[in-house]
Amino acid sequence: MSLEEKIFNFKVNISVIGLGYVGLPLALNLADVGYRVTGIDLSASKVDMLGRGESYIRDIPNEVLWKVKQTGRFHASNDFSFIQHSDVIIACVPTPLNEYAEPDLSAIYSVVEHLQSYMKKESLIILESTTYPGCTEEIIQARLEATGLQAGRDFYLCFSSERIDPSNKHYTLDNTPKIVGGTTPQCSKIASEMYKKICKEVITVSSPKVAEFSKLLENTFRSVNIAFINEIAMMSEKMGVDVWEVINAASTKPFGFMPFFPGPGIGGHCIPLDPMYLSWKAKYYKFFSRFIDLANVINNSMPDYVVKKLHKLLNKRSLPINKSKILILGVAYKPEVNDYRESPALELIRLLLAEGALIDFYDPYVDRITLQDGHTMFSVAYDLKAFKQYECYILVTAHKSFHYRELKDLNVPIFDTRDAFRSFDDAHIYKLGSGLENETNYDAQGKWIEKVSSVQV
Repeated sequence: MSLEEKIFNFKVNISVIGLGYVGLPLALNLADVGYRVTGIDLSASKVDMLGRGESYIRDIPNEVLWKVKQTGRFHASNDFSFIQHSDVIIACVPTPLNEYAEPDLSAIYSVVEHLQSYMKKESLIILESTTYPGCTEEIIQARLEATGLQAGRDFYLCFSSERIDPSNKHYTLDNTPKIVGGTTPQCSKIASEMYKKICKEVITVSSPKVAEFSKLLENTFRSVNIAFINEIAMMSEKMGVDVWEVINAASTKPFGFMPFFPGPGIGGHCIPLDPMYLSWKAKYYKFFSRFIDLANVINNSMPDYVVKKLHKLLNKRSLPINKSKILILGVAYKPEVNDYRESPALELIRLLLAEGALIDFYDPYVDRITLQDGHTMFSVAYDLKAFKQYECYILVTAHKSFHYRELKDLNVPIFDTRDAFRSFDDAHIYKLGSGLENETNYDAQGKWIEKVSSVQV
């Protein structure tokens, strides 16, 4: 029986390497439809939690994990030797940037070493980790073929970009189109057969490089447009115009416009990182992407911009930022997740601490964060009486679970970077991109003053 036939008939063993936000949902979905799946991860704590039926990912309730475990088709391990029993190996390992904003591919190199040690012939290998165009062939294929094997004959190799959007209940693994690019047409065909078991639509492209590039394009598109709207927000403040109202008005156009929204920066494991992979690889071809690099500069400058605006907000109340007690509302990189990787809140907190501010944070999904210097901060409890003691709140992550009216009614100045308090027209709420930084807009008590044009007719 060929590998393709075994995949079609659920007769293969699958190893999923890396059990994070990408790997764990993928492994559980594959086990749920009938495949025997081993999830492999270096983290002993993750493996232990999964063994107890406890999920560490908010989108995967314990009940879902336990249901799959009861089938007997999924187990987790940190033993890479399970690869030798697998017909399909899928790598979902982290690919961060290093301190020089260059790709850190050490996890992919490690996977290749394990493949060289344990992989059996005629295995299907799939890379789902985001990387630069050409990585699948230049690293995985080249190193495996250096041992005498040949892609498309002795093993099958593909890249298939992950499209997981944490907390998104509408678009999930099964109804989000899956891109597959193999080193040969047969490689793509075999991988597509497997993905069709868990995805409603599978799209094959001509090569791994096209699939890798498409993933980077998706998130670079978002990065560039977020940077553009961040710049528009800064422009609107100068002009005394509410950028949120402008965006809402423009969004009524049924064609030719797609809304993006400003904020205190970008976060997560995709948008801040993926464009830099593309820019980094382009330099090998003597091509320098001005759009990508400029977008990166603008987005990375937003935490500093927020701090500058906070100075003005506190100055209007005769308060220095030094020794001011400030509460950060939300540190997760997006609403309704417990992931704070690359969150703009981290840089914002670092900048505020450097200014001498006294910082706490409250996040219902994140109980602790680790700053760049290794310092650990813990979320404060939700305590309205204690919250009254702060000089200012900064809304960074607009969790739906926040009690916005209760927070507003405390009458503590709020710097809203996400337009989360849009339904309240209160003088102590300051919005990023609202055009309210003009000194003539508030009186000494922080009450709103109707702005009068100085233009003479």
